[in-house]
Amino acid sequence: MHALPLHRHGLHASRLILGCMHLGGEWNTSPPTGEHVKRAHEVVDAALSLGINLFDHADIYTMGKSEQVFGQVLKERPGLRERILLQSKCGIRFADESAPGRYDFSQAHIEGSVDGILSRLGVEFLDLLLLHRPDPLMEPEEVAASFRRLKASGKVRHFGVSNMSAGQLKLLRAFCDEPLVVNQLEMSLEKIDWLDTGVHVNQAAGARSGFPEGTLEHCRLEHIQIQAWGPLAQGLYSGRSLEGQPESVRNTAALVGRLAEAKQTTREAIVLAWLMKHPAAIQPVIGSTDPRRIAACADAERIQLTREEWFSLYVSSRGARLP
Repeated sequence: MHALPLHRHGLHASRLILGCMHLGGEWNTSPPTGEHVKRAHEVVDAALSLGINLFDHADIYTMGKSEQVFGQVLKERPGLRERILLQSKCGIRFADESAPGRYDFSQAHIEGSVDGILSRLGVEFLDLLLLHRPDPLMEPEEVAASFRRLKASGKVRHFGVSNMSAGQLKLLRAFCDEPLVVNQLEMSLEKIDWLDTGVHVNQAAGARSGFPEGTLEHCRLEHIQIQAWGPLAQGLYSGRSLEGQPESVRNTAALVGRLAEAKQTTREAIVLAWLMKHPAAIQPVIGSTDPRRIAACADAERIQLTREEWFSLYVSSRGARLP
């Protein structure tokens, strides 16, 4: 396995991340219940049993309840905070009486969001703060000032982004004192435009890719950790109903199943191992709150796919041969 770029920054994170988006119940203002806290304990236990020590949040997840119930878990388990790394995101605002849903990288919003995150989690600092989605009105000087104040106050130790291109990363980094150490992107065996962009160089098909060219390479050159959200493709290849799915999906699911059987492991482990074989040292963010499904990912680091197996899965997912 490839060394994680995060390790270069003194963040000794696990290869897998537990995504906490679905903790805390529904996406509404109903308060979380004791049952939600109980499930959060179960999810944390399942993650820790796999050696996972990095937990991914965002201030908007279940309207703040994800962080709230996780904070209750930390309160009920003294000493746990010292054993884990906490990452959260900000910058997305819900629609309200004054405006539609929007992005906000203003200094006031970033710093206010961090205060809210810390309060809900019941902690003094975040190991990582990510900007959630690009803000078209971003003033990089203002973001840099926010980062500077958050670092100086001890509220945030490291900074990163989510869903940003190489150009956006370069612009922001030019104004920031602190390095950007993470870029979180949607990547999976289903979402493969991050690969297709590279193989379609000098091909007409490249014009159809939605993934910004050069982003993967820039992150690797600058030792920016690439984290993959949605790495299990919502169970598409590991048990979800395939009714109505295209032939390429059905064929790929069957291939995942055959490989899992041959290697005596789970389908989830195969899907993650495929992503983790890429030399960019990708960190998958497992977004499940089902302890059984989290446990099914246990072999992901152990499984070694051959180059032939890796390309077989890639070509199958494409539904077309490589150019």
